[in-house]
Amino acid sequence: MKDELLRRLLVSIPQLLLMSFITFLFIDLAPGDVLAQYRFDPRISEETVREVEAKYHFDKPVLVQYGHWLLRAVRGDLGYSFSRHAPVSSVIAERLFNTFILSLFSIIITWVVAIPLGIYAAVRQYSWGDRIMSVISYVGMSLPTFFLALLLMFFVYLCRDLPLISMIPTTGMVSAGHEQMGFFGKLADRALHMVVPVSVLTITALAGLQRISRGNMLEELRKQYVTTARAKGLPENRVVYRHALRNAVNPLITLFGFEFSSLLSGAALLEIIMNWPGLGSLMLSAVQTQDTFLVMGSLLLAGLMLIAGNLLADILLVIADPRVRN
Repeated sequence: MKDELLRRLLVSIPQLLLMSFITFLFIDLAPGDVLAQYRFDPRISEETVREVEAKYHFDKPVLVQYGHWLLRAVRGDLGYSFSRHAPVSSVIAERLFNTFILSLFSIIITWVVAIPLGIYAAVRQYSWGDRIMSVISYVGMSLPTFFLALLLMFFVYLCRDLPLISMIPTTGMVSAGHEQMGFFGKLADRALHMVVPVSVLTITALAGLQRISRGNMLEELRKQYVTTARAKGLPENRVVYRHALRNAVNPLITLFGFEFSSLLSGAALLEIIMNWPGLGSLMLSAVQTQDTFLVMGSLLLAGLMLIAGNLLADILLVIADPRVRN
């Protein structure tokens, strides 16, 4: 298994290089100029613009620019954000935690709720509970994230006269007087601002995951070894949770790896709609301003998360099913 993980890591290196080069090439081919705001600023002289061009090799061919960026990235220098006027690493770090907590809470709630619901629906197939959850799942999967976000925001607005609902903000990450609050006040303020976005992400992810877990459990419950276990007189709970669930969880672990890899990118559209200061809105702004180094840094981080997610899925598969080691 160690050899397999090492092989995965080695294979991921050329994948990252190819992804970063294609991205760099497309940014260079796009109309416009990353230094346009400097060129049209009367406060900045032409000599200063030329110095910046020479420093970051913008006056060289795209292959030379990419090579210099790659050498700096290997040393941990992701470049300078010309739209944010700060190093790329500090700009990303400033937004990283905001997106991370939003996606993390959503994934935790989704998995804690979806797996038991999927098991319940599989064990009680065609019951009223199964039918109701199927309808809810289909509705949840059919609603786009942005539309569901707008619906929840409108619902909170309509119910603003209710005591509990009126406390829930619909945009932003903190209130206006956040800095003057105490520690627990700041914590409660952040939590209230997370209610709507976490609910949106959870509902959209919950529907699909519940259907997948139900399908996996149904497939395992129909297999011969489950019939044999029941024929031996084993308790139904042991058959379901000790035997069927253990095999049904393997595909879900693989799916969890992809969920983990999307921790920093899965909420991009929602962040833009709800004015949440995360990596999604930052990435959109960077693309609009052709901030090359900021786009490259964000995509490099997304690629590293994808590799980490796949490796995590492989490790969890070995823990859950020792047969994978062979």
